[in-house]
Amino acid sequence: MKPVAIFRYLPIEGPGYFATFLDNNHIPWELIKIDAGKEMPINAEPYSGLVFMGGPMSVNDDLPWIEPTLNIIRQAVAREIPVLGHCLGGQLIAKALGGIVTQNVCREMGWGDVQVAQNPVARAWFNDISEFETFHWHGETFSLPEGATCILSSPHCENQAFAIGIHLGMQCHVEMTERMVKDWSDVNFQEIIQMDEPTVQSPAEMEKNLTERVIKLNNIADRLYAKWITALK
Repeated sequence: MKPVAIFRYLPIEGPGYFATFLDNNHIPWELIKIDAGKEMPINAEPYSGLVFMGGPMSVNDDLPWIEPTLNIIRQAVAREIPVLGHCLGGQLIAKALGGIVTQNVCREMGWGDVQVAQNPVARAWFNDISEFETFHWHGETFSLPEGATCILSSPHCENQAFAIGIHLGMQCHVEMTERMVKDWSDVNFQEIIQMDEPTVQSPAEMEKNLTERVIKLNNIADRLYAKWITALK
């Protein structure tokens, strides 16, 4: 099997549990460190799938890798190579396919519930799950590109995830590990404690019952990732 390409934009926002899932399923993968100056490939064909992680930048920023990323996403979708996006990655997929990315009504940072949409596409990804707790870390949001179906929402962000066939874009972070939660809260500690928004949790709140929360989130991720890999070639 060709490797899955995983694009990283910040060292602490790596593939997390997604890499563990791939290893557990004996699927090869390659980490492309955009944050370390690696160039975006121009051809999607060497890969069985493309996965885009999170980052603090905006897809609307004038960065040299944005346009090549949008191009390779369009190319992959046209060639039926599965794409998967987490937060910034979901926004990149949305923009590449015609959606727009704007400021959300508020920042969501920490644990929060999302609701599974009542439509057949959402059921295909989540089966009988109607709601679950996931991790959030965003201030922007995407609109749905043409042909996309919203499959997740939260009280503070209407579009938390969308699907177009086997392609999946998420605003929330299902890839979290305990280490990632601690690293993000530690690195951003001063910024977090100065925010006065009910949708932004304190580092202590983020790390409360962390092991149990991460295990439950891993179970959700298992379900999503298991469906996504069925289209890898």
